[in-house]
Amino acid sequence: MSILRSSAKSVSNLMRMVGSSCTCPAHTALGTTHVHGPKCSHRRASVQTPQSEYAFEMATSTVRVGAGATREIGMDLANLKAKRVMVFTDPNIAKLQPLQTVVEALDRAHVKYTVYKDVRVEPSDTSFQAAIDAARAYGPDAFVAVGGGSTIDTAKAANLYTVFGDAHLLDFVNAPLGRGRAVDRPLLPLIAVPTTAGTGSECTGSAIFDLKSKGAKTGIADRALKPMLGIIDPLNTRSMPMQVRLASGLDVLCHAIESYTAIPYHMRGPAPENPLLRPAYQGANPISDIWSSHALRMVAKALPRAIADPEDIDAQDTMTLAAAYAGIGFGNGGVHLMHGCSYGISGLNRSYQHPEYPTEHALCPHGISVAVTSPAVAEFTAAMNPDRHLEIARVLGADVTHAKREDAGIVLGDALRRFLQGLGVPNGIAAFGYSTSDIGALVESILPQHRVLKLSPRQTGAEQIAAILERSLKNY
Repeated sequence: MSILRSSAKSVSNLMRMVGSSCTCPAHTALGTTHVHGPKCSHRRASVQTPQSEYAFEMATSTVRVGAGATREIGMDLANLKAKRVMVFTDPNIAKLQPLQTVVEALDRAHVKYTVYKDVRVEPSDTSFQAAIDAARAYGPDAFVAVGGGSTIDTAKAANLYTVFGDAHLLDFVNAPLGRGRAVDRPLLPLIAVPTTAGTGSECTGSAIFDLKSKGAKTGIADRALKPMLGIIDPLNTRSMPMQVRLASGLDVLCHAIESYTAIPYHMRGPAPENPLLRPAYQGANPISDIWSSHALRMVAKALPRAIADPEDIDAQDTMTLAAAYAGIGFGNGGVHLMHGCSYGISGLNRSYQHPEYPTEHALCPHGISVAVTSPAVAEFTAAMNPDRHLEIARVLGADVTHAKREDAGIVLGDALRRFLQGLGVPNGIAAFGYSTSDIGALVESILPQHRVLKLSPRQTGAEQIAAILERSLKNY
């Protein structure tokens, strides 16, 4: 594509970097689409052909669900014999009831603590490092996160790098942007108290941040990062502004869709030499399918109600559960192109600031940046599993009675556009200030997202990603 010519050399270099650990055509040639199959050259990475993946794992946090359950957190930490608890939150939540409830519970249980209030909404490498430095200086024996995914992910990073006190930030960051080091010893207890209904971070081993030097989002993914306990208390979501509720809910929607349509786990590639190296995001599997498909049905019904009526408590409560369900699903099955593209979209954002987000920096909320490419991604991936794509379209309200399997992508893409437009989602990435001239830079930012791109049922090169972004400039 002509828009990529100016970046051809750098894109080629990135593709070689991304493909350095994989010899299949999808990762070694620009513009190549590849379906992982039994004879895929993933399996020729060494002289002796490794055994293909034959197992999947199911890992999640313990969750406690109930209105008012946050009041028990002091007893939880006392039961752990915690002496120095570090509580993480952001400047906005620090003023609200959820943090007050946690602090009061810790006081009642006579648990000593400090509160770190400087979590950045949509964290960066700089904000992660500041939190890590504060945690290392304090020396906690347990962590509490009170907030959305940004806060929970920041607490995960602080926990990890407190235990590994001599590690550099990039040591555990996903390859190829980081070194992808495995977490080989237990972390400290972390209790997550989500105040949004979206990220599912209370159930996963992922921590996402902006790597500013690369202009891209990346993260750390390891089962060891998952919280010991997630307290899903719907009372903590009551103070969410409507736009935060929308963005969080869209994240749940895309978690569910991507996990359900990811490459099957046994087609991901060779089995790891050591089970410690089996990735947290493994591909679609029979257990994650159950959680993701059920979460999808919950979101399709509850999210429009929660946005239309701020007083619809039942819809809000359903979304808190849907977030956890999808978190369990994608936390083991993984996400792919919607999230992969979003990391570039939000990472390169320089001026767009979404309404109702109390922040002084440019910000495209994660759930919004994920959702805007969902129609184009669905059109691209549908050929690999048309039945599942038609099933998703039906859940979202499309009449698929006479739909042909070969039209599954068009049917689901249109269903997603209607769903997003009905919720008032910004009209494509052009709404964030992007144009055709930005596609090349976006592609460069997206290509290194190896951890998620490889889980797409259709592995893609630069031209396919560019086409998805072009299709996503305007959705309606």
